[in-house]
Amino acid sequence: MEFAQITTIAGKEFWDRIRNRWVLAVALIFTAFALVIAYFGAAQQGAVGFRSIDVTIASLVSLVIYLIPLIALILGFDAIVGERERGSLDLLLSMPITRLELLLGKYFGLAAALTFSTVAGFGMVAILLSPQLDFNALVHYFGFMLSSVLLGCAFLSLAVMLSVFAADRTRASGLAIAMWFFFVLVFDLLLLGALVVSGGQWGGELFPYLLLANPADVFRILNLFSLADVRSMYGLTTVFPPALANPWLLGLVMLAWIAAPLGIATWRFRK
Repeated sequence: MEFAQITTIAGKEFWDRIRNRWVLAVALIFTAFALVIAYFGAAQQGAVGFRSIDVTIASLVSLVIYLIPLIALILGFDAIVGERERGSLDLLLSMPITRLELLLGKYFGLAAALTFSTVAGFGMVAILLSPQLDFNALVHYFGFMLSSVLLGCAFLSLAVMLSVFAADRTRASGLAIAMWFFFVLVFDLLLLGALVVSGGQWGGELFPYLLLANPADVFRILNLFSLADVRSMYGLTTVFPPALANPWLLGLVMLAWIAAPLGIATWRFRK
C-alpha cells in the first residue's frame, strides 16, 4: 500500500467538493443553525440572546444528531457504487492503484471535506461567541466540535460500506436513508419500548451498553454527560453509570464505529 496513491485520490475527492461548493454550503448551514440556536434557543422562555454554553451545546447536540449523519450518508453512499455505474471504476483499477488504496483515498477525501465544513461552520460561531466565553466554555465547545467530526466520520464509514455492498445507486441511497432512520429515530424507540413493555426487566442492566451500539447515542452521551446541569436535566445519571461515561472510553467507541465499517468495506471490496 502506497500512501502517495491514497493522498492523490483523497485530494481529488476533497477538491471536487470544494469546486462544486458543497463544503461552503454545508459550512454555511452549520453556521446559520448554530447562531440561531445560540441566540434564540431560549425564546420559548421569553428570553433572547446567548445564555450559557451548556444550554447551547445541548441544543446543538440535538441538531447535529439529525443533520450530520444525514449529510455524511448522502455524501458517501455512492462513493464506490457510483464509480461502478458510471463505468469509471474499471478504468481507475486499471491504473497502478490497488483496491485498498482507492477505497481509503475515497474515504479520507470525503472525510476531509466533511471535517472542513463542520469545523468551518461551527468554528465561525466559536469566533463570534468567544468574547462571551471563558476558557472552560471554549474547551467544552471545541470538544463538541471534535465529537461532531467523529460522528460524521462514523456515518461516512457506514455509507462507504453500503456503497461497496450495494448493487446500484438506487439501492445504496435507499439503504442510506433506512440506516439514518434506524440509528437516529428507531433505535432508541426500540430500546425504550422494550424497557416499558417489560417493566424494566428486559435489558435494564444492559441498557447503557446497548446505547453504545448506536454512534448517535455515543455522541449524545459524550457531550451531555460532561455538562452537569444538562446531565441532570436529561436524567442520564440514573440510566448511565459515570464510569462508563469516560470521555476517552467513548472516544474509543466512536473510533471503533469509524474503523469497523471501513474494515468490512475493505474486506468486501478486495474480494
